[in-house]
Amino acid sequence: MPIYVYRCTCGLRFEQLAPFDAAAPQCPDCGGETRKIPAGFSLGGRADAGLSKEQMPQTWKGTYAGDREYTTGLQRQWERRQKLEAKHPELAGDQRPIIAHEGRYHGAPLRAGDPVVGGGAGHGHGHGHGHGHGHGHGHADKPAAKPETPAPTSPPKKPSSGGTT
Repeated sequence: MPIYVYRCTCGLRFEQLAPFDAAAPQCPDCGGETRKIPAGFSLGGRADAGLSKEQMPQTWKGTYAGDREYTTGLQRQWERRQKLEAKHPELAGDQRPIIAHEGRYHGAPLRAGDPVVGGGAGHGHGHGHGHGHGHGHGHADKPAAKPETPAPTSPPKKPSSGGTT
């Protein structure tokens, strides 16, 4: 049942829950005749908080090659979103910096502190160098030099119990 707004000839305005086809009720103050009046309007739908940081385009391609109209609209939308997040911090979501967002991280960006599953470049993919796993980048005619034993950085520790070791 909807709520209707009624007005009496005495000037009283009141609301009442009533069926659609029900007759207008009597005035609760004077018992006089009432009539239904417009209650105002209501817009259906829901409020939109705008795009979150994760939903904003992260690449040049995502902004339609830097389309001026599109990027200006995004900037305005982001400014509104930041004001809303300042009032309602629970909308802000994860605020850690994004480290990687392309390639395999396109769907779920890599954030600071997240574990890197499967390693990055040069770890388990066969790419990159400088990680010294000895796959023959030296000269073939020269034998590999023996690694030097590094000098100790601190003197050896003395036995604590006075026994011989």
